[in-house]
Amino acid sequence: MTHKLRVAAFAGAIAMASASATGAEPSGHDAHAWSYEGTTDPSHWGELAPDFFQCGTGKRQSPLDIDGATPAHLAALTFRYRPTRAKVANTGHTIEVRPTSDETLVTSAGSYRLAQFHFHTPSETRFHGKAYPLSAHFVHQDNQGRVVAVVAVMFRMGKPNPQLATLFRTLPRPGAQPVPIPGRLNIAGLLPTSQNYYTFPGSLTTPPCTEDVQWYVMKQPLTVSPQQLAAFRTRYPMNARPVQPLDGREVLSGD
Repeated sequence: MTHKLRVAAFAGAIAMASASATGAEPSGHDAHAWSYEGTTDPSHWGELAPDFFQCGTGKRQSPLDIDGATPAHLAALTFRYRPTRAKVANTGHTIEVRPTSDETLVTSAGSYRLAQFHFHTPSETRFHGKAYPLSAHFVHQDNQGRVVAVVAVMFRMGKPNPQLATLFRTLPRPGAQPVPIPGRLNIAGLLPTSQNYYTFPGSLTTPPCTEDVQWYVMKQPLTVSPQQLAAFRTRYPMNARPVQPLDGREVLSGD
């Protein structure tokens, strides 16, 4: 790839990442169709469009298998998530929840707006080679609209989760208009009480696989009931990208 083409592709990747985070579909999206199986599965993403080049050649890709993290004293994360009105969309790749108010995450690097959160089954992040049955990714943007931080929360099998019950009660069809959630959604109810976490530099886990995204993987899992998991899997039996090479990165583990 020439320098000019790579620069143009990188600019396109940034634009598509911003559109994805806000729930907007980038122009020409149908021409860049991708999936989790067949000839458009993750092993082919980097070949499907120039904008997707980092899916194939990036060196800081996500997700990771967390194994052998380095202990560190990490700054606390501050979640300023309030009960808010939100809409649920079916993107064709996952169920995505879009808050209508400004909910924020504060890290040692800055304060970022929650653009959306969505779900993967099984979890994309693995731990010593093992995945959880479900995970949620909370996608945050800076004030330029760039995706800069993702918080990942794991779900193990157990009791029903009240917030998931609200979200999974009505799952729109792919391409349908987003469905407003009745009342206000307690997004903070989808966070664990212990906020110890792992962190590492990574990327979006879907095309265009844009890098320079800091990941915060919460250590304490929440629960999802078999019925709730089955409700999600009626739409998406599997929507997880395989783990990517560490490529010399260090995963830090907080207390």
